[in-house]
Amino acid sequence: MTVPVIHRVAALDLRYEPWTWPFADQHRAEIAVHFASKQREKPAIWNGRVLLGRDPAFADGRLSASYFEADFASFLAWRDWGFPDRGVFNGFGLGALHCADGAFVLGEMAQHTSNAGRIYFPSGTPDPSDIRGDRVDIASSVAREVEEETGLTPSDYRADPVWDCVVSETTIAMVRLLQVDCSGESLRDRIKANLARQSQPEFAAVHLVRERADLTADVPRFVAAFIEQQFAQAE
Repeated sequence: MTVPVIHRVAALDLRYEPWTWPFADQHRAEIAVHFASKQREKPAIWNGRVLLGRDPAFADGRLSASYFEADFASFLAWRDWGFPDRGVFNGFGLGALHCADGAFVLGEMAQHTSNAGRIYFPSGTPDPSDIRGDRVDIASSVAREVEEETGLTPSDYRADPVWDCVVSETTIAMVRLLQVDCSGESLRDRIKANLARQSQPEFAAVHLVRERADLTADVPRFVAAFIEQQFAQAE
């Protein structure tokens, strides 16, 4: 496994360019069988549409890339089969909730999701609703996911103007620091109350990370790399 590399950028230049994914076309029958198996395990997952990236480049303080639309079944097979097409990447936004007392707040994915048990910042693979003209708006994707998963709206936090892009093999996690003016315990309780009002919340639990020792194996490496960098900068 490669060590994640973090690029700090001031802008995301993500173009939407329709493209037919050869991997999805060539393996359609196997993908259908794989998805049917996954759906039997987790009936709540559905074959919606997602956006995946191609041709990423970091230059002049920005990330540039091209995005195309694919079905979730193809994305899931590509992920579960070890990313056989290395010309495609999963580029998505995360809202790094950071409290006034220094705590980061993360959610544990519920059992009905495709990432059950993993501990993330609010996030999600972008979808066609994030397309604005010929651009993909990751900022709006982050705001939507934060609200859906925690109940927080943009008025509840201050979004950092820059992005930390964590590159790890076929993943580019575009992390935006969201500063919240309360303690970690207070925000955790607020999010838990919001989850209790949902019939099928995406988060099963809420975790606080105050130091490196709080980072367990269930925290993906790209999330841990971002948090570790934040701790190092604060020292």
